[in-house]
Amino acid sequence: MKKFVFLVLYLAVVMGCNTTEENSTDEHAHEAKLQLIAYNNDFEVFAEADPFSVGNNSGILTHFTWLDSFKPLRLGKVTVSLIVGTDGIRQTLDEPTREGIYAFVLQPQFSGRGRVIFSIETDKGKSEIVVDGIFVFSDSHSAEHDAEDKEITSSSGVVFTKEQSWKTDFATDFPKQEPFGQVIKTTALIKPTPGGEFIVSSKTNGIVSFTDNSVLEGKTVTSGQVLFSVSGSELAENNIAVRFAEAKSNFEKAEADYNRLRELAEEKIISDRELRQAKNQYENAKAVYDNLKNFSSGGQNVFSPMNGYIKQLFVSNGMYLEPGQPVLSIAQNNMLMLHADVQQKYMPVLDSIRSANIRTLHDNKTYSLHELNGRILSVGKSVHANNFLIPVVLQVENKSGLLTGSFVELYLKTVTNTRALTLPNTALLEEQGIYSVFVQVTPELFEKQEVKTGTTDGLKTEILHGLSKEDRIVTNGAVLVKLAQNTGALDAHSGHVH
Repeated sequence: MKKFVFLVLYLAVVMGCNTTEENSTDEHAHEAKLQLIAYNNDFEVFAEADPFSVGNNSGILTHFTWLDSFKPLRLGKVTVSLIVGTDGIRQTLDEPTREGIYAFVLQPQFSGRGRVIFSIETDKGKSEIVVDGIFVFSDSHSAEHDAEDKEITSSSGVVFTKEQSWKTDFATDFPKQEPFGQVIKTTALIKPTPGGEFIVSSKTNGIVSFTDNSVLEGKTVTSGQVLFSVSGSELAENNIAVRFAEAKSNFEKAEADYNRLRELAEEKIISDRELRQAKNQYENAKAVYDNLKNFSSGGQNVFSPMNGYIKQLFVSNGMYLEPGQPVLSIAQNNMLMLHADVQQKYMPVLDSIRSANIRTLHDNKTYSLHELNGRILSVGKSVHANNFLIPVVLQVENKSGLLTGSFVELYLKTVTNTRALTLPNTALLEEQGIYSVFVQVTPELFEKQEVKTGTTDGLKTEILHGLSKEDRIVTNGAVLVKLAQNTGALDAHSGHVH
């Protein structure tokens, strides 16, 4: 009986020990990582590191992202240094372990407060990023507990890994505190500049003939290119061919008479009066003939006066034309004018308009006036009689496929000393009239934040409440982060292989 009791007690002790070991194992099943985040003018560095303790290897999985494109560092030599006081260790990798990712392993030799330095060498030059506030502990247990205390988590955060962001149009930045004045939103009609369009007319009467398929609306033409011909050879009246033949005959006869009389005048056979009459007849016949030189017996050939494209045809092949009748228009589409009308209530601020943004309706893109090498030509001092609106005219260079006759949205910007917190419109998400942004917790973890918006200029929007200038937010790719949110919560480390 005593042996049995002893055996039960022994089993209980053993099981209790196993339970304690299992609890201890569960307690440390999740190994906390130190998250190192730093920026300089060139790079974003995001590293997940094992806690630092003396004599133990610490893996540092580091993501390097170019800030100008938010794409991974594909080529380059990187050195990581862990410095405690005046002592330190380092490791250099000549190429990434994977695209954008460098996997370092350091074994600290001294405990204390230190810093991690990343030195990057690429074909663009050298760059250095420092992460301060690093602690190296004398034992691994203390290091692990410190990492657990410092671990960055979010119950409502959205995970969007660096590998995901590198494959998309993604970027983050801080809100800008900048001057942001009143914005006048309107529409503008696109028109050619005064010298950018030319109407080609017929110089004589006759039947128009387009020789080939090169004279079509939208076709490109060059200066001096034959566009069409006008022939009146088959007309009973006002036949240009008959007129040309008559003018040529009169000119040749007048020229011969004048040359003959000039020889006689040199010999004093005829008077100066008769010579002047012959000269007058010759010059009149020559003027008529020269005027019809462009009109052959087959008709008049009409040439393009400039490079451009055929904007519009006013006649059809075989139609009868009168002199001066428009045949087609040629336009040069490189410089355009934007004609807008604004309400009279904006009259007090029209003189302070200094710039504008233009949103095209065919591709929903927005351009600044500077991007299109544009300028404000005029602001009306009176209203239109038909609509009582004030005209505003701008000139832009056609870099975005603008079409004359179409409309664009126009945001006229006034100069101001008032400063506001602004975000690019690409950062804003709208749901049933409520706007929000994604605020960065770490480069792979984001939280959705509701904001109250003010005025927009087509590219940026004023933020009234909900953000500070210290909040780094997703400026490009916010929709993709939202889609990641809709797929459900993910493990923050699921995108990496440690």
